Amino acid sequence: MDKSFAKHRGLRVLLCLSAVLLSISAGAQGDDLASCVNPFAGTKGGGNLFPGAVRPFGMAQFTPNPFEPTGFVINMLSGTGASNYGNFPVLPIKGSLSISPERMLNRRVSFKAEKAHAGYYECLVDNDIKATLTATPRTGMAVFEFPEDAAAEGTLLIGSGIGGTSYVTDAAASVKSPSSFEGYARGGWFCILDVPYTVYVVGEFDREAVRTGTWREDRLADGSSFANGSCSGMYYTFDLSESRTVRYKVALSYVSVENAWENLRAENPMWDFDAVKSEAETSWDQALSTVEVPSLKGEDKAIFYTQLYHTMIHPNIFSDVNGEYIGADYKIHKTRTAQYTNFSNWDAYRNQIQLLSVLFPSLASDIVQSHYDFAIQSGGAYPRWVYANVETGIMQGDPTPILIANAWAFGARGYDPDAVFRIMQRDATVVGLKCQGKEVRPGLAQFLQKGWYPEASLHLEMVSSDFAIGQFRLLSTGDPWTPAEYLRRAGTWKNLLNPDNLWIQSRDADGSWADLYSGWAESTHTRYFWMVPYDIGGLVEAIGGAKAAEKRLDELFDGFLDDTTAMKYTLSNEPSMHIPWCYNWVGRPDKASDTIALLRKTQYSNSLTGVPGNDDMGVLSAWYVFASLGLYPMIPGIGGFTVNTPAFPKAVLHRPDGDITILRKGTGKHISGLKVNEEEIDSSWIPWELLSEGGTIEFRTSSKNTSWGTRVLPPSYH
Repeated sequence: MDKSFAKHRGLRVLLCLSAVLLSISAGAQGDDLASCVNPFAGTKGGGNLFPGAVRPFGMAQFTPNPFEPTGFVINMLSGTGASNYGNFPVLPIKGSLSISPERMLNRRVSFKAEKAHAGYYECLVDNDIKATLTATPRTGMAVFEFPEDAAAEGTLLIGSGIGGTSYVTDAAASVKSPSSFEGYARGGWFCILDVPYTVYVVGEFDREAVRTGTWREDRLADGSSFANGSCSGMYYTFDLSESRTVRYKVALSYVSVENAWENLRAENPMWDFDAVKSEAETSWDQALSTVEVPSLKGEDKAIFYTQLYHTMIHPNIFSDVNGEYIGADYKIHKTRTAQYTNFSNWDAYRNQIQLLSVLFPSLASDIVQSHYDFAIQSGGAYPRWVYANVETGIMQGDPTPILIANAWAFGARGYDPDAVFRIMQRDATVVGLKCQGKEVRPGLAQFLQKGWYPEASLHLEMVSSDFAIGQFRLLSTGDPWTPAEYLRRAGTWKNLLNPDNLWIQSRDADGSWADLYSGWAESTHTRYFWMVPYDIGGLVEAIGGAKAAEKRLDELFDGFLDDTTAMKYTLSNEPSMHIPWCYNWVGRPDKASDTIALLRKTQYSNSLTGVPGNDDMGVLSAWYVFASLGLYPMIPGIGGFTVNTPAFPKAVLHRPDGDITILRKGTGKHISGLKVNEEEIDSSWIPWELLSEGGTIEFRTSSKNTSWGTRVLPPSYH
């Protein structure tokens, strides 16, 4: 670790996750917000969210596997487009076990009569075994109630060589006693990539089993105490003649079995399910009460707080109760605060990290610290997409510098910016630099020589990172010279503007224009065109001015709800998220507010399909939260918001550095005036420095179009 970084970090207040949440729970205290959350919203229709029990930013996600019905797993990502984790599933069955469960899929288990809210899940397994689940930060707890008319015995299956992605080939589990076990599993697959993490799991039951055993593939071994390899696991059969209930506790660690036991003893030493459930609900009440909306009721309240809940599931605490965690170098390290993991940074830099920085600046600072540590341990470069202690390298660009710059810009500053910047600079300048063997900036050599990356979407992502690096350096140290070079690099988006068609377009290495429809990762040229969020003004000017840009925006949104061509707007993927606010840069804040209101109404609901696509660990949900508040953090590395008409007459963001109150006067759909701390603002941009110590934003609204926001446009940088 960089010595200056360690010294700076040592000055920080030592905070555990619970202390962070308690310190900012001054808002709607006593409001039962956990029960408002609908964890089933977004579990179908491509949202890929899980419905099970989790604490805010917790290590454990105790949930049915949404990808494969193997049972209740102890770790799972929320809203990704690919199966993941899903380790050590537990499944109750009636009677005893007579044949091997193999991968547990052959049982064709069903989960019916499901109910859930934040911190709690219940269902009927195979129609009549009641399962109730809750969680602490690093453990899960379950109660299994077998029906009275069932067999005199009940069995719990626990899969060790079974994961949520593919066959786990390296796994082992040991029956330690008739009421306990321990084991580990290594690796799995994510987005067709090998992710060689190791998870250690321990578990206990509240009473002894009458029979135990193991299985591997199609071989059942009664009385065996050890299982290893793929398609393996353990079983515990209980006598139900006196009690039909079995209680179960499970804990995990990514360091060791010993640490998993320590996590269990520290966080859940007793067998009081109701107490653990109540603590889980309280932790969610505290976290969710950081955003207070007094007027919300019924479905509207459920939708808003469910989306806010989604934003607080990830990232996840990765250090154990003793502070140890497994690093990117596969060595054991110890943190003074909390180490985090599961970073979907291509997604999270666009809005989620800003929300966390505003509400939880200490936690967001720990997230930045965790990225810095990962970089130091993995070759001196930032990762793109971290899964446990593994850099997957998926997605495009160099998003972590943007994420860090956004955290700094919105007040999360508990780290040494010089040390952080040195890694950013290496990312941007060292050709072939790798993080855990994954190249950080593919195409950098061509960019430095020619002025463009091989693909247009890659170029736009990379130069957004360049802009953020420059702003981070400027804002954190006041250095004006280094940022000038990064601003120049950010301006190279113009190198890809084809003067013949006025579209941004990929170029071949020889400078010729590639096909207009190629070079767009997970998007199209009509959408990615607007991915210059730091210079929308320059983009508008380049295609002929405000009227021409407004026309292009109108064409993108016209009929988008019925589009099947992929050329119209979609909210379901990240490069499009900011586009509705681009209307503010052409002097049409009325169209921005109209479009955003339409998206809130049509794309989100309290139903199983209540999120418009993969939530990507909270990002689509963060969009809804910001859009409802009337604020959006548009520009990478710049603290501030572009605005739209808020959905509520009043909202309060309860923050350690001072509350931000948002007021909407009137019921009109368009903004007719704006005050910040009693000062009139004629622009659709609010600088963060006006709010960093708290403040009041007052929107005045009208049912008619007004001239407000048409004369003073939001900032652009070029």
